[in-house]
Amino acid sequence: MSVLEPRDADVTAPVVDAAPAPPEGVLGRTYRALSIGIVSVVLLIAFEATAVGTAMPVAARELDGIPLYAFAFSAYFTTSLFAMVLSGQWADRSGPLAPLASGIGAFGAGLLLSGTAGGMWMFLLGRAVQGIGGGLVIVALYVVIGRAYPERIRPAIMAAFSAAWIVPSVVGPLASGTVTEHLGWRWVFVGIPVLILLPLGLALPAIRRMASGPADAEADPEPFDRRRIRLALGISLGAGLLQYAGQDLRWLSLLPAAAGAALLVPAVRGLLPTGTLRAARGLPAVVLLRGVAAGAFIAAESFVPLMLVTQRGLSPTMAGLSLAAGGLTWALGSYVLARPRLEPHREALMVGGMVLVALAIAAAPGVLIEAVPVWTVAVAWGVGCFGMGMVIASTSVLLLKLSAPKEAGANSAALQISDGLANVLLLAGGGAAFAALGGGAVGASVHGPAGSGTAGSHPAAFAAVFLPMAAVALVGAWVASRVRAR
Repeated sequence: MSVLEPRDADVTAPVVDAAPAPPEGVLGRTYRALSIGIVSVVLLIAFEATAVGTAMPVAARELDGIPLYAFAFSAYFTTSLFAMVLSGQWADRSGPLAPLASGIGAFGAGLLLSGTAGGMWMFLLGRAVQGIGGGLVIVALYVVIGRAYPERIRPAIMAAFSAAWIVPSVVGPLASGTVTEHLGWRWVFVGIPVLILLPLGLALPAIRRMASGPADAEADPEPFDRRRIRLALGISLGAGLLQYAGQDLRWLSLLPAAAGAALLVPAVRGLLPTGTLRAARGLPAVVLLRGVAAGAFIAAESFVPLMLVTQRGLSPTMAGLSLAAGGLTWALGSYVLARPRLEPHREALMVGGMVLVALAIAAAPGVLIEAVPVWTVAVAWGVGCFGMGMVIASTSVLLLKLSAPKEAGANSAALQISDGLANVLLLAGGGAAFAALGGGAVGASVHGPAGSGTAGSHPAAFAAVFLPMAAVALVGAWVASRVRAR
């Protein structure tokens, strides 16, 4: 008889506890509701961001707002700059629950304002309110992750955040184009607030249980840093005034432009690391690269659907499909640079990524030539998104690598500010060039969602957006060569 049989066991031996249960992952019982809720929030924000670009040409034309087309994108980024700084301090003071709930509410209210707008200025107001909500939400979500998840599973939830952008990048333009054609562009905006209710119902109770309240409940709440809030307000107002001046194109516009610059310069110097504007090696170059890459790419991408709808007569659905592959190639670029064996070559690959971005932006306006097939835009944008995936993911990795633990929060905020501010400024510059060369009249020659052709087209207006952005991306290649501290 085997000595392992129960009857041979020593009944006086102490009972050995069962092996401890394996640690929970992000979908374990403790974290499941929270993970699904906050990833769903990111998913909806990502879907809205990718869908809006497809619906925007039809919305701007119907609201007689083509001259303000770039403002429709930059209004979001302008107000989010202020909201990100406010959200960080609010979350540190009283926990992330209040800024997150407020942000989601503002985001939904902005969508409803834009979707029901009777004119372009009301539409822009809605986009600005959305920006406040988006800025509050994104920072509060990072605070939630820092408080609710142990360090060992934070990479998994961050990976889920990144993955949440892939499906909207592929499906969003197609779904938005289809909705715009068959139901109208307004449904792209008014339909999303209803979908927010589910993630709210999942996430908010879990956040209240796991991450609410100040970080140190026994300590007195830290006062708001009024200086940083003033700087954040200055950066938002300054960027907005510059955007307005760029769209107005009159001599009197020099006044708001000067006022905007006067507000913007000290705010940028106070909120970004020293040496950022001159691309000093290391952290300053990383922060600057994030803005240069994101600003050039987003400014160019915002005009791709409008160019295809008004100059080549594509429907919003087909114009949206030109951007659909970008989500997959962006993820692929991020995956490539995540391989440990490529770490020694990260700087060189980032330089190459920015070169790919510049080539893609420069190639896109080739479709203004009738003989060039429209599918070349989809190919070019897939290449550009691959380069962006390598660069954007690497800026986040390098930022944390170059930041002391106590500086990680402030430096992360600086990275987001650089991203948002560059979007505003380059959209303002691109929009001003577009309007100055007759871009405001492009909608007049196209009737109906599908458009009718290229009569009355203004190819120079589009070239004036894409070619300078390609040059900015090339500057980014030089900045990428300086991201390693020496």
